[in-house]
Amino acid sequence: MREVTKRRWRVVFDVLLGLFLAFIVLADTVTVRSGWETVGGLAVVAGSVVTARCHPAVSLGIALAGALAVPFPYGDRVPVWVVFVLVAMSYLAGLRMDRARPGLLIGVAVTVLGLPLALLVGPDGLGDWAAMVAILVFAGLSPWLLGRYVRVRGELARTGWRRAEEMESRQRLIADQARLRERARIASDMHDSLGHELSLIAVRAAALEVAGGLDDDQRGQAAQLRTSAAAATERLREIIGVLREDAAPVEPVQGDLGELISRARASGLLIDAEVDSGDAPPMVARAAYRVVQESLTNVAKHAPGAAVTVRVTSSGARTEVSVVNDPPPAGPLPGAASGRLGLIGLRERVRLVGGTLGAGPREGGFAVTATLPHDAAPVEESPELREAADDAVGAPTSARALELARRDVRRSLIQAVAVPCGLFAVVLAVGGIAFLYQWNSSELSGPVYDGLRIGQSRAEVAPRLPGHQRSARPVRGEPPLPPVPGVACEYYGTGRSWLDDDYAAYRLCFADGKLVAKDRFAEGAP
Repeated sequence: MREVTKRRWRVVFDVLLGLFLAFIVLADTVTVRSGWETVGGLAVVAGSVVTARCHPAVSLGIALAGALAVPFPYGDRVPVWVVFVLVAMSYLAGLRMDRARPGLLIGVAVTVLGLPLALLVGPDGLGDWAAMVAILVFAGLSPWLLGRYVRVRGELARTGWRRAEEMESRQRLIADQARLRERARIASDMHDSLGHELSLIAVRAAALEVAGGLDDDQRGQAAQLRTSAAAATERLREIIGVLREDAAPVEPVQGDLGELISRARASGLLIDAEVDSGDAPPMVARAAYRVVQESLTNVAKHAPGAAVTVRVTSSGARTEVSVVNDPPPAGPLPGAASGRLGLIGLRERVRLVGGTLGAGPREGGFAVTATLPHDAAPVEESPELREAADDAVGAPTSARALELARRDVRRSLIQAVAVPCGLFAVVLAVGGIAFLYQWNSSELSGPVYDGLRIGQSRAEVAPRLPGHQRSARPVRGEPPLPPVPGVACEYYGTGRSWLDDDYAAYRLCFADGKLVAKDRFAEGAP
């Protein structure tokens, strides 16, 4: 149902667009009463609108062909309907064309074809061709590039969001793996600590079982205690095995904070440490150890030579951990990109003891802080909160990808504006140079013109004439041609500036190799 409604709206839009452009053609051509131009304009509108959706390249070609009407003589009038048709159909073609090459080839072909047409038909020659090219650039190329920009922007947005979703999914999988590794470390800690304690209980129960001075009932209870301790140890091993099932092998937390800091100092890190772990519970102490361990590892990897300040303070209710490093003296190691998976694992470790973790830049360096309650349950969080917290300690790759995509879109918009302006500047410069050269090389001085006599032969007059004729001449005020069979007229400049509104031209007419008429006429003269 939705597709049918969308198709109907498309038909309505095409019909309204065709009617609007047809009205522009009729309103523009009725003033000059040119039947062939009206028919041609309506044919261009009908052909370009009908083929706009199925064959946008054909629609663009038909609309650009309408621009060939510009060089035809209209007095001092430029056909306005050509501009409207070009703007509308060029934009739609740029929006709907899969490839840009056909549009560019059609535009170049029309531009090249318009040059001989302007020279043969147009009253102003190169001036008419330059006007046609200007209309093609601003009414054809600019809307076409704008349509291409809108299309590319939409494609980039769709591709960017699709890639963002893929990257977000991959990021979540990597974060889950980091959390599993951290849980495996916790499982190792539990196995080493609780397993050791249960083993001691079993050993002591066995010693009690064989000790003297006990009756049979007491020995039986000692045996039951030993059996229960052994069963608990086996059960603990099975549970830890389940926790480790999907995680890669990891090394458990070993040693205490003092030994960790000593080893880091021995490796070359400059550490100012103040450690007071107090009577923190074992799981909290191990979480603090992992925070300091991961932070020092990141300093060694990403900020070599930077001074580090480690603060671990414990009270009766919680333990505060802070690891802050200064900016690296020589900058970060080249190529040492950080995925921040260690920080994601740390956040999972801290969450399981009911704490919070913060990580981010500080005064040119980096700071990692953690608050670890001594008596708190693990913090329950939804997938959305977990994803937001992971992004807080590690910027998602998709955000950077989207920023790059937006940058490409902005660059394409600049190109859509700069390219037509640059092309128009080139066309204007080349046309201006050619126009000035032709203008200055076609001037006939007044004394030479006054010295010409009717009846002189063309061979006698030729050495006194300029090397080129004047192509840009007044289009109004020219007198009728002499009523002589086979007459051919030549036009030359009078020396007046092309900026003058009433600039004039000389006309020399020859028939049978002789000068039969000479005239001087100005723009707008009766």
